[in-house]
Amino acid sequence: MATKEDFYKLLNIDRNASDAEIKKSYRSLAMKYHPDRNADNPQAAEVKFKQIKEAYEVLSDPKKRSAYDQFGHAGIDPSMGGRPGGFSGGEGFSDIFGDVFGDIFGGGNGRQRSNVQRGSDLRYNLELTLEEAVAGTETKIRIPVLVGCGECKGSGAKKGSSPVICTTCHGHGQVRMQQGFFSVQQACPTCRGTGKQIKDPCNECHGQGRVQENKTLSAKIPAGVDTGDRIRLAGEGEAGERGGPSGDLYIEIQVKEHAIFTRDGANLYCELPISFATACLGDAIQVPTLNGEVKLTIPPETQTGKSFRLRGKGVKQVRGGAIGDLLCKVRVETPVQLTKDQKALIEKLKESLSSGGKQHSPQEHTWIDGVKNFFDKLTG
Repeated sequence: MATKEDFYKLLNIDRNASDAEIKKSYRSLAMKYHPDRNADNPQAAEVKFKQIKEAYEVLSDPKKRSAYDQFGHAGIDPSMGGRPGGFSGGEGFSDIFGDVFGDIFGGGNGRQRSNVQRGSDLRYNLELTLEEAVAGTETKIRIPVLVGCGECKGSGAKKGSSPVICTTCHGHGQVRMQQGFFSVQQACPTCRGTGKQIKDPCNECHGQGRVQENKTLSAKIPAGVDTGDRIRLAGEGEAGERGGPSGDLYIEIQVKEHAIFTRDGANLYCELPISFATACLGDAIQVPTLNGEVKLTIPPETQTGKSFRLRGKGVKQVRGGAIGDLLCKVRVETPVQLTKDQKALIEKLKESLSSGGKQHSPQEHTWIDGVKNFFDKLTG
């Protein structure tokens, strides 16, 4: 089965694109790939057009987009328990074309534009510790947000009054202007496209229908999130205008740097300092993990840069899959602040290593031989 292309790539948009950006991109691409505009290769254009339409149908629907953001194509595939039904794909292209572009030129199959407007989406940057991101947490966030005015119930009109039909556009929200042979339709300048005027504005919101307040929300952060992940709280954005639906709140995750561990996907990494004696003779040492200490056996003659893998001591990612590993990279520490006796012992060890006839430092000898060969070639 062929892998479906990412819907965001199909529409040439970022994953945090607004509804307006999604619609704008869809219109442009639908115009470009409409079969009627690609007479040289209508079949290929039809395939591309249907792909674009399918992407738009998902990303323009808040519930479908949320499912797609969390689970990819599986979240909207009816055969995998996703959204009910499927994409019919059988609409006439003339009907689709009219739905997309009709409202630009005043067509729209005779439908009037709604005077309500969806509220804006909001973004909140949330910093977490690595421990919180790996284990999951629940936190309180406080955000300034526009909410529906309680005094006028979002209408913008003073209590006891109501908005009236606009006298300029007669409630249509748009006016038509004739320019030579062309007729151009645009938003009414008097009511700004709403179709209604407020003669007696609300004293609380001054006719806006919304007021700003600070809202405290409880956000449940799933285990395994990482920097760049987004959590969508549907309907927790700004209130819509004129009774329109509220936007969404997107929580952007930022994981703080950890004193010991770094993370790459499901795996954790740390640098493990060991003493010179441990590196030479080997030992069993205690190694920290996010779930407590574990014992790690260091074999004799361990070199700096050697990595040890502790399986299952990493992260279980939010999208599922096996738990990652913890990889510990050894760094051998050179002894410091030596006493006179300790220095003497090291001198004896040095003499012993030099007179034994064995190469106790193979990397050093290999490097020295390489340097000699290099200069021999230069002077040869």
